[in-house]
Amino acid sequence: MPIILRAAGLLVLSNLFMTFAWYAHLKNLSTRAWYVAALASWGIALFEYMLQVPANRIGYTVLSLGQLKILQEVISIGVFVPFAVFYMKQPPKLDYLWAAGCLMGAVYFVFRSSASA
Repeated sequence: MPIILRAAGLLVLSNLFMTFAWYAHLKNLSTRAWYVAALASWGIALFEYMLQVPANRIGYTVLSLGQLKILQEVISIGVFVPFAVFYMKQPPKLDYLWAAGCLMGAVYFVFRSSASA
């Protein structure tokens, strides 16, 4: 399996944990004290980091730091939108599409120099 796909796969899994750590407490722990939510989020974030750190180390062998960051951002919005719509029951918004379009512009600019090299 290509290195970029391995890194991206780990980043997808990492972002699933990250998104739940950052936002699920708004739905599941909204009646609990903030520090309960913080401790639960930290527990979830441990798993996020156990995937994110190897993903970045693997990805950095073939991607620049900027490329790795933009890849993570694209994956992040790709994970966040279904989470927001299906888990948090937020209405789909056209703004998500525009945000993704802006990220595609970022992908172009960050990856263009490696395409011409």
